[in-house]
Amino acid sequence: MLSKRVLNLKESGTLKAMIKAKELQAKGIKVIQLDVGEPDFPTPINIIKAAEKAMEEGFTHYTPSLGIPELREAIANKLREENKIDVSKDNIIITPGSKQAIFYAVMALIDEGDEVIIPTPAWSSYMEIVTLAGGKVREVPENNDFSLNIEKIKEVITERTKLIIINSPNNPTGHVMDIKEIRELCELVLDSNLFVLSDEIYEKLIYEGQHVSIASLPNMEERTITINGFSKTYAMTGWRLGYVVAPKNLISAMNKIQQHTATCATSFAQIAAIEALKPHTPIMPMIEEFKRRRDYICKALEKLSFKFVKPKGAFYVFPEIPIDNMNSNEFCDLLLEKYGVSVTPGTAFGNYNKHIRISYANSMENIEEAMKRIEMFINEIR
Repeated sequence: MLSKRVLNLKESGTLKAMIKAKELQAKGIKVIQLDVGEPDFPTPINIIKAAEKAMEEGFTHYTPSLGIPELREAIANKLREENKIDVSKDNIIITPGSKQAIFYAVMALIDEGDEVIIPTPAWSSYMEIVTLAGGKVREVPENNDFSLNIEKIKEVITERTKLIIINSPNNPTGHVMDIKEIRELCELVLDSNLFVLSDEIYEKLIYEGQHVSIASLPNMEERTITINGFSKTYAMTGWRLGYVVAPKNLISAMNKIQQHTATCATSFAQIAAIEALKPHTPIMPMIEEFKRRRDYICKALEKLSFKFVKPKGAFYVFPEIPIDNMNSNEFCDLLLEKYGVSVTPGTAFGNYNKHIRISYANSMENIEEAMKRIEMFINEIR
């Protein structure tokens, strides 16, 4: 007999789309994947060499559960200098990926029946992790431009509300929260005595606007759990390395969870992460290429009459399909089966059955071919 907590969980919509594509590829069918949220660039060589050196020198054993002090100190320095968050290494725990970081944070904070507000569209793992913790998700649709609907958030706050989860730059929309949005949210959080979990994994992937960490605003350090990691900025998805920045009592609670689950993050990956944070790590060429792809894909979508908000960050666009009598699941299934292009249905991110998420974490050559196939598909079904 399976546990109720597992039976209540839904599959990851993004991974489900990726699995379908892989099944067709295994049959010899060429599929262009615009579904997965993974940079298609290699991990920078200086990071790889740092890991190799660490392994050669025997750094292949357990580390302290919180993470090695040198990495925690390097992250604290980065947060103070770049994000304007006044923290020490004692406010940081290193985790096996940022998804694990979110899991620890929610498990440490949420009790059975506590309510968590999640502005949507949003990454489905937020909802499922809250469900796993016994919490109740309150989804709040964002404004038409994908900015936070503060008034709607106010309306759903109850005495059981404990946490709001935000993500900027956003998956799946690419929206970057501006300072006005963040200030309004801070006021609401402080007035209502809530916590904010701020997922900032895409913080460096910004093409217009500026990233602002909510924990940097007055009185927010003690109310904010900042999640980040190395997967997106440094093309290190397979290295599984994330971190949490939070008040010390929460870090201590998360550390207990890590001690009894993962034990610690991978030792030599932590050494590699110290190298990743150094100024000479070449991330700008990747960011510039993502911007070029974004501009191309937005022009192509516009030509095909998709309605969308141009993303300012991350590597996704979240358009509304231009077909009246078709939902996003049908659209995605047919596009994959007939034309070999894999995108993710909007239903993976909330109640968005007319939207799809397109990831431009693929080569320009493949994106150009994919958009030609999408154009043929649109012309066929109109």
